Amino acid sequence: MSVAVATGFDVETVRQDFPALATRVHGRPLVYLDSGASAQKPRVVLDTMHDFLAHRYANVHRGVHELSQQASAEYDAARETARRFLGAADASEVIFTPGTTAGINLVAQSWGRATLRPGDEILVTELEHHSNIVPWQLVAGQTGAVVRAIPVSMAGELDLGALGSLLGPRTRLLALAHVSNVLGTVLPVRQAADLAHAAGALVVVDGAQAVPHLPIDVQALGADFYACSGHKLYGPTGVGLLYGRRDLLEAMPPWQGGGGMIERVTFEETTFAPPPMRFEAGTPPIAEAIGLAAAIDYLSALDAGALRAHEERVLGHAAAVLGEVPGVRVLGNPARRVGVLSFVMEGVHPHDVGTILDRDGIAVRAGHHCAQPLMRRLGVGGTVRASFGMYNTEADVESLAGSLRTVRKVMGL
Repeated sequence: MSVAVATGFDVETVRQDFPALATRVHGRPLVYLDSGASAQKPRVVLDTMHDFLAHRYANVHRGVHELSQQASAEYDAARETARRFLGAADASEVIFTPGTTAGINLVAQSWGRATLRPGDEILVTELEHHSNIVPWQLVAGQTGAVVRAIPVSMAGELDLGALGSLLGPRTRLLALAHVSNVLGTVLPVRQAADLAHAAGALVVVDGAQAVPHLPIDVQALGADFYACSGHKLYGPTGVGLLYGRRDLLEAMPPWQGGGGMIERVTFEETTFAPPPMRFEAGTPPIAEAIGLAAAIDYLSALDAGALRAHEERVLGHAAAVLGEVPGVRVLGNPARRVGVLSFVMEGVHPHDVGTILDRDGIAVRAGHHCAQPLMRRLGVGGTVRASFGMYNTEADVESLAGSLRTVRKVMGL
């Protein structure tokens, strides 16, 4: 369905839509700075899922009874909502998955196992999440292909020149993030895709960190596949989206077998349904897909320009304020960054920083963030990551900075 877009962005009004933000942690008001791991949910998502589960729940595409028909209609409508959000040409190009990780593994195990041959090359960037590294290593081990890394600068920028030099006649795939989950770098996906396509390679984009913050148009980006997760998009866990070009999906074999993805089964032969059903074996995440559509509608109803400006102000304020805290070093300085700041504090382990911040009600992530190759490139074992959602404010940043000064006192610095 279409949604009416509001004019302007009032963060205090938006905050009222997120019940979790009223939580108190250790007696302190929650300052939630871990949206990059999983975002909080607006009330409309909670209410939509509850209403569906309480009044209209049934399995989809298999029943002739009324509840099944209603559930099927809502589930199919959710796919159309996702299509519009991603900018896909057709709803058949949108597959519901359990999340970004599952989407990338689907491409690796379906397209990759059927296509890759010994000596073929898969290029990945140094700043990828493990979910965009390990699936390619697994399929490389199965097929004899080789995974090669594209370097990034200490500022956190992708080296397009190095990408160009690595592309060759055996390159079959380029896998890259749209936004780094550690540094917030917005990668030049279109330029990278153009280089890859000119070399005859396909492009897989990890969009997990991009979809809450950037307008998405998979066709304009030049993505052959694009994966993202619902839970980072203010929706539920257990559901994600995989976009794939229809011609590619039609040529790919199923990854998993079961109900819902077949045309005809005999003991001699099975024929499979066309995409997207071919890749959705078993009972799908019905309520979760409907909840994700509600989250997309909620986000789409906001003034996109005003929201982006708000998020840029908060992130810019965070970079400036944290840079003034003694002993704190913000990592990376990309030309364009969204959603995420990672930093280290001299003399304090990131886990200790995170634990002390938690005492003040401040939720951050501490560790290697499933990006160990990037940690090695940056010369650190881990970082503290503050990741921001639409509901964060400059006051949240001030609370973080104040608590970091407390960390220094507690640690005797």
